[in-house]
Order: sequence, then C-alpha cells, then structure tokens
Amino acid sequence: MGIGPSTKETTLHHFRDPLLEVVSSDDDVDLLGVIVAGTPQENGDKVFVAERAAAWVEAMRADGVIVSIDGWGNSNIDFATAIEEVGRRNIPVVGMSFVGVQAQFVVTNKYMDTIVDFNKSVDGIETEVVGENTVALIDAKKALAFLKLKMRNRRK
Repeated sequence: MGIGPSTKETTLHHFRDPLLEVVSSDDDVDLLGVIVAGTPQENGDKVFVAERAAAWVEAMRADGVIVSIDGWGNSNIDFATAIEEVGRRNIPVVGMSFVGVQAQFVVTNKYMDTIVDFNKSVDGIETEVVGENTVALIDAKKALAFLKLKMRNRRK
C-alpha cells in the first residue's frame, strides 16, 4: 500500500511528533486538534473520510490546516482528497508527504500547491532504514511557515 520501512512513523515518533511539537509551541497559532484518519480501500469510502474530516475542520472554524501522510501510491488518493475537501471550504491548506524522486502523486488537484517533501535519503528513494524518511523539525517548521503565509494572504 505504499508504506515502507523508511516512511513508517514509529511509536516513538508519534509520541514526539515534530509537527505537533512545532505547531503547539508556536504563539502565533492555536492548535485546535489532531485528526487521525485511516486509508480505506474503496474510493467511495476515501471520499467519505475526507469529507467528514474537512467538515469537522470547518465546524471548528479552523483558519488553516496541515495534512500529513506517511505513505504514497494508493494512499495519495486519501491525501489529495482530504486536501481538496479542505481547500473547497476556502480553508488554507498545506500538505506534507514523502515525495522524493517519484516527484508526482497518483492524483492531484488545484489545492495541492504547497507540499513539503520530507524525503531524507540522498537518492530521493524509499530505503530500508526504519523512520529515515519521516517528518523532522525542519519539515514541520517549513509546513507551519507556509501555512502562516497562506493564512495571511487569505486575510488580505
């Protein structure tokens, strides 16, 4: 399903998630929450999950959203659909994904204009080193900086 050793987020990574650390410690933003969504097999279910997550974000009156994925391939559909559903609600959105040399997604949409690639391997490929290609502090800082810019531009 597109998840290999170097893009797997270990339990320790989840407990010390760099994205959560960066966003929750920033005085300019208020962290409203974290939505954890699975990746259903059926496309109809993928759309349903994305719609529900985006509706939840909209109901919370979020000023911006960061969508992160820890895989690729079929999981790109979930990622792209979630970003699209948030964007369709006129909420600034930034994505985070392992892209590397593949440099393209299975599906895309106009709301996928700001994606932070958290590839760390020199060759830009999936490796056999557990957790090598996962979100680091610098990736999280980039994503938050991009989101702040999009939120500021939306207010103008």
